[in-house]
Amino acid sequence: MPEKTDIEARVAGILKAELKRAGVTYTELCERLSAVGIDEKPANIGNKLSRGKFSAAFLVQCMDAIGVSNLRL
Repeated sequence: MPEKTDIEARVAGILKAELKRAGVTYTELCERLSAVGIDEKPANIGNKLSRGKFSAAFLVQCMDAIGVSNLRL
C-alpha cells in the first residue's frame, strides 16, 4: 500500500485534531453525518483517516457535523 503524502497526512491530522477538540468519536461523527443524510460507518471513517484519502467535500461535511466553521492551515 502506498504511503500517505505529506498533504494527505496533514489533512487527516487536521480532521483528527478537530474531532478530538470537539470530543467527537467516529461513532458520534457517523450519527451526526447520518442526521444530514450521509451514511458512513465508524470503520470507514477510521480507514479514510488512516489512509488520508478523502474528498474536500467529506472534510467539509465532517467539519459542519462537529460545528467547526473556521480552520487554520
